[in-house]
Amino acid sequence: MPPPEAPKPFSVTFRDQFRFLKSLAERPKMTGAIAPSGRALARLMASHVAIDEDRPVIELGPGTGVVTEALIARGVKPERIIAVEYSPDFCTLLAERFPRITIVRGDAYDLPGTLGPGRAERVSAVVSSLPLVSRPLEDRHRLIEEGLRRLPPGRPFIQFSYLRKGPVQAIAGRFTVEHSDWIWANMPPARVWLYRRPAAV
Repeated sequence: MPPPEAPKPFSVTFRDQFRFLKSLAERPKMTGAIAPSGRALARLMASHVAIDEDRPVIELGPGTGVVTEALIARGVKPERIIAVEYSPDFCTLLAERFPRITIVRGDAYDLPGTLGPGRAERVSAVVSSLPLVSRPLEDRHRLIEEGLRRLPPGRPFIQFSYLRKGPVQAIAGRFTVEHSDWIWANMPPARVWLYRRPAAV
């Protein structure tokens, strides 16, 4: 077998910043930030993903691939990553930077329609950089619960947010939530939010 492919490091360049601003102007409800996530935030998000198994990892809204890079650097096999991205420009960029991941262009808020029946029904983690607060609360609940439906109890739906209260609050009996400390190295500062469904559900 060939040796595992090492991630190809890249820097957040002016071109990446421009791509984000262009995407924000064209699709304000589909772009989660005005700049790519910082490396400290990406590493913390990736740290919650198990590396000692082969179940897929769904990444929602990967953008330029900062979190994707952190996942691979952590030890997640690229072949496990299914990246769901709406922007065709970002899809092209991700394919260039991470040729071994699976890229699906489509709406992450409609996972059943985007992934198709029977695909990625049992996954290890869902890692999201989507702008949840730009959508109605009903859409946020549906997205998180659809992600959790594909996860074993206790495994995380991982989301970052710049808000103090987070994008979605826990719902008793349906899912719990916890968050990290502020990542001050990120600009703007952010926290990682972990959603899990209890074992009884």
